[in-house]
Amino acid sequence: MALSSPLPTFFCRPNRKLYSRLCLTIFPALNRKVTTVSSDLINGGNQSVTKSDNQPSAKAITISRSMKAYMEKVKKHDELMKTEVADYEIGKRHLANIMGADPDTFTQEDVDRAIEYLLPNGLFDKKARPMLKNPYEIYPKRKAAEFTFEGRPFHWLYFTTSPNYYNILYDITWKLEGLKTLEDQLYNAKKDISSESKPLNIASSEWITFDQLKNKVLEKIQEKDYQHFIVMMERLASHPLASKEEEFIMQYRNKLHLASAALIAPPVETDADGRSFSWAEGRRKDSWAQVKVYKPGTGQVTINEKDLSYFSNLLYRETLLFPLSVTGLLGQVDIVADAKYGGPTGQAGAIRFALSQALCAFVSDDIKEQLRLSGMLTRDPRKRERKKPGQEGARKKFTWKKR
Repeated sequence: MALSSPLPTFFCRPNRKLYSRLCLTIFPALNRKVTTVSSDLINGGNQSVTKSDNQPSAKAITISRSMKAYMEKVKKHDELMKTEVADYEIGKRHLANIMGADPDTFTQEDVDRAIEYLLPNGLFDKKARPMLKNPYEIYPKRKAAEFTFEGRPFHWLYFTTSPNYYNILYDITWKLEGLKTLEDQLYNAKKDISSESKPLNIASSEWITFDQLKNKVLEKIQEKDYQHFIVMMERLASHPLASKEEEFIMQYRNKLHLASAALIAPPVETDADGRSFSWAEGRRKDSWAQVKVYKPGTGQVTINEKDLSYFSNLLYRETLLFPLSVTGLLGQVDIVADAKYGGPTGQAGAIRFALSQALCAFVSDDIKEQLRLSGMLTRDPRKRERKKPGQEGARKKFTWKKR
């Protein structure tokens, strides 16, 4: 019987391997029993042995052995951790008895104080000092099994050798693509992007360190991998719609302890007219100033019952109004200042220092941090240096003549 269409190329030539693959793929029934040549047939005999599918293959036996070895290591590690935890609890109870405390309420901070008291030392490196910590804080975390007994990997990025790290990069890429798609939709709809999302504030935090990322993925990564991760995160955080993914971004940032949070802002009081105000005092050189800030206001500035013309030099006026430009309250508050002693430089500096402290009562912690970083909340300790005896001035010496 003639064929209506020509045969494929691989049927034209004998190809046993390809033919067996096709049979195993197209006809699964052929895979029920696999005939193997016995040793007698290899030696010249005519006998053959049939191997059932129930018997595992060599690959399955190898994978099972590796999984079994992994499970034995995990079991030994768990037993070791149980022993270490038991020793830790016993040592903690001994320390509590020595210090005369209740062992049930003895915390890790109490353990550290007890060791520092009982075993004082002057070693500079903290890791060299005696310690008693929970074993789970000292021993490194173990990575879970990445494949099943059949050898199938759990993670779809297993063959990258760093699946957790590349999974993070994958998430960053697709979140960035999603923001780009949303940006295009807003642009086509002729909508303002700034009105759809607020700007992402990451000034009070920093990216996680290389060691923190390494502990997070539990994989061996290099410094160049960490730098690539930072570049990707910076690209995502700089997008105009990055606030949509704020929760994801903040997972990889460490919050900074703001020094301005320890500053005590002056209380907000209310005058007879019902206006809220705050006041503070400031010093600069020999000058002293007291400033009251009223909010809401119209931007009126009163200095010793005069307006800004009290300072004839524009430099002093800019110095005075600089805290208002930093906080964004220019034209929104009224200022009443009383300055005494010293000259215009000292009085302008004293008013600026007092004004910065009074404004802290009306702004957020982030604005207070900006004031601190700009030096507005730090008193300027510089003063005129006194004349020294035996000299013409504070630093200047008399002209020396040999004859």
